[in-house]
Amino acid sequence: MLVMLIFILAGYVLNKAHVLGNKSDKVMSKLENNLFVPALIINTFMMNCTMENIKASWKYIVYSAGLLVIAMLIAHFVAKLFTNNEYGIHIFEYALTFGNFSFMGNAVVLALLGEEMLFKYMIFTLPMNIVVYTWGTFILTPNDAEGRSFGIKRLINPIIISLIIGLILGLTDAQQYMPYALKASLESASKCMSPMAMILTGFVMADYPLKTLVTKKRIYTVTALRLIVIPAIFLTLLKLIKAPQEMIILALFAYATPLGLNTVIFPSAYGGDTKTGARMASISHVLCIFTIPLMYMLFIG
Repeated sequence: MLVMLIFILAGYVLNKAHVLGNKSDKVMSKLENNLFVPALIINTFMMNCTMENIKASWKYIVYSAGLLVIAMLIAHFVAKLFTNNEYGIHIFEYALTFGNFSFMGNAVVLALLGEEMLFKYMIFTLPMNIVVYTWGTFILTPNDAEGRSFGIKRLINPIIISLIIGLILGLTDAQQYMPYALKASLESASKCMSPMAMILTGFVMADYPLKTLVTKKRIYTVTALRLIVIPAIFLTLLKLIKAPQEMIILALFAYATPLGLNTVIFPSAYGGDTKTGARMASISHVLCIFTIPLMYMLFIG
């Protein structure tokens, strides 16, 4: 967690020192979403996706889908307590439903538990990815925005496409026929995912005066819900129904992660208020350095 904090600080300093251009965050975001994350997904699925693993995957999807429905219901009712503005409600609703399960979650699981567990984690978060790219992006798009839709076309994106490619390569065992240079390139690009994600987070945080990020009390309440209360509810529930320990670990890293940057990126694209999302992302990324180890100690031991 401290390593990730260092990369966040590096992004913050790079922005404040004007080392990179003004649009560098957009370049980093495109690199992350179109190259580094897809490379990680393809590499992980290629190396771990076997028919045996696929047959065992249904339980991860069932558990994940169940928790996701509960998260959406909680978010739907609780988000209305923080604002009366319709679009503002949608931002809080998204924040309470999804943590940074992709960038941060993938990085932590890979670092702590290895590629085999990362494969299971990616299967576990598959329902979350599907809902993010359909319902999630839909509610973060303003009602009057051109092209606002809730269509299946939103699933045609680098993340889902790379899942399919990795699945095919893994099940066909095609990686043994791939040139070494191609496999090495995928592995190298995969290793860039975590540092780039944290640098991007710090870079975006630096666009806002520090005082404006830390002075809103309601943001701390949302952050506590995001990092502690909601994950604690889910992990307690899983323990009560005697879910496998592995499932509890996957749920911890999926739901105890801080808020990602979508609540900044989407409002920014449509000229909306980005400060709320930036505040939540900034405070939750700093505090998660302490809360994720705490939640791990309390529920995993």
